[in-house]
Amino acid sequence: MTEPTRKIALITGADRGIGFETAKELGQQGYVVLIGSRNVKRGQVAVEQLKALDIVADTLEIDVTDQQTVQRAADQISNTYQKLDVLINNAGIALPDDELPSTVSVDVLRQTFDTNFFGSFAVTQIMLPLIRKAKAGRIVSLSSSVGSLNWQSHPIEGAPINPAYAASKNGVNALTVMFARELKGTAIKVNAADPGWTATDLNGFNAPRSVAEGAQIVVKLATLPADGPSGQLISESGKIAW
Repeated sequence: MTEPTRKIALITGADRGIGFETAKELGQQGYVVLIGSRNVKRGQVAVEQLKALDIVADTLEIDVTDQQTVQRAADQISNTYQKLDVLINNAGIALPDDELPSTVSVDVLRQTFDTNFFGSFAVTQIMLPLIRKAKAGRIVSLSSSVGSLNWQSHPIEGAPINPAYAASKNGVNALTVMFARELKGTAIKVNAADPGWTATDLNGFNAPRSVAEGAQIVVKLATLPADGPSGQLISESGKIAW
């Protein structure tokens, strides 16, 4: 039985990459970490790796595009832990053929939004009653500076547009603001994290930042003090304009 004082953190897509690194770092801070994974076997491998580091961890089958799996996971958390202190919406995709608005297909847009936007929304909405039961819940959604309309209006020279991915992350940013508005006046804080250009399988490991570097801002937002911000998109360097 888990000690009632221990904080519980759920990270979706946490069997690898930034999600796994975030789970490891939160686990080392004493959190019970729940590895949300579409592939139970892969999730269990991640859990065993965490347990080898003396981290309390468990795996939950969660496909963010399948609300039934999300609801089952919420029921399991409710039955076992009765609350959820931290939710990290980490699961996301970036598909090929997502270069220009004039050439991207509707199918690529729909698939990307289904995971990145609708998936993040569904998980947050379904888990929110459990987060309300925690003393000071934290919701962190993985976003990106490319989802900032300000950034898209003043991009780095030569930067790709990636309309499906960028627009889906802009949607995540919008949800962040709206959930933060609804929860204003509570102890719950809702933020979006920009981990920077981090080497993961999302980009074929073709990026300059390590997962340890990328996870820093995610962990920071997951462990914000009572006077921390809410309703913002934040990177390691600070607040990013919408």
